[in-house]
Amino acid sequence: MALDRFGRKIHYLRISLTDHCNLRCIYCMSEDQVFRPSADLLQDDEILKLARLFARLGFDKIRLTGGEPTVRANIVELVRGISSIPGIHSLSMTTNGVLLPRLAKPLKEAGLQRVNISIDTLDPEKFRRLTRWGKLEDVWKGILAAEETGMAPVKLNAVVVKGYNEEDVIDLAALTIERSWQVRFIEMMPFAEATDVQTQQIITAAQIQEKIESEFGPLETTGKFDGEARIYRVRGGQGELGFISSVTMPFCSACTRARLTADGVLRMCLLREKEIDLLTPMRTGASEDDLRTLILEGIWDKPWGHGLEEGLIPLNRAMNEIGG
Repeated sequence: MALDRFGRKIHYLRISLTDHCNLRCIYCMSEDQVFRPSADLLQDDEILKLARLFARLGFDKIRLTGGEPTVRANIVELVRGISSIPGIHSLSMTTNGVLLPRLAKPLKEAGLQRVNISIDTLDPEKFRRLTRWGKLEDVWKGILAAEETGMAPVKLNAVVVKGYNEEDVIDLAALTIERSWQVRFIEMMPFAEATDVQTQQIITAAQIQEKIESEFGPLETTGKFDGEARIYRVRGGQGELGFISSVTMPFCSACTRARLTADGVLRMCLLREKEIDLLTPMRTGASEDDLRTLILEGIWDKPWGHGLEEGLIPLNRAMNEIGG
């Protein structure tokens, strides 16, 4: 069991498979983002080696992120390898969904259990503006493909940005009336590269909920959390609404996660800059015990929470370089 100094059991690992992406969302990266060469990133065998080590340390839940994880070469075989690791009971992915029409079935067969798909608006023109060159129809086909293959429950992530899509939360919420999907509204968080957008155009979870209730009336509270999301329902709806208020109502006290970046760095808080390099020691001959020590020391020093209230904004990496 891996414990931090506050007694939290850390058992959830988010692995970024690449910093590359096939979209350029305005709140994530600049349009001319330069990506790292593949040789600088964790290779398949290195990811599997670290995943097995984390599993032996008590990690039982893995989420694959990016960049966009589905653009990773050999993604299906990599999923197959991770899903076969003893002790890993939950394997999911956060994706923009663009490549799911052809990948959902093989990923499911390889052992991927669930997907969270990013979709910030149902308006094709706004979608293109937010993603800079994406097509809404591609993502929609990906959502339906995930549902068809049984990767349930289908969860849709929407980051709400002032001046872009705050009015669209009503249409997104309406998806849960006749579908058993979970639509999750996420407060925009400040990072390097897109900090001006992130700090000046934030819409809070409370404002999002108020907007939805202006259309559908008071939401029904379920009294439960799904990970970091507070769960509600539109009255009479089949699905769920989740509100993730990382900025205004942080859930740090219940955080059980660590992040492994695509270039092999362990990051214990999404919004803190401190990192532990695992790739360099691994490539220069570190033993498993050496790596185990580095990981456990990093986990022990996991901070209590972020420093946004004190004006501390992480600037050393953009979101796509961390893996959300």
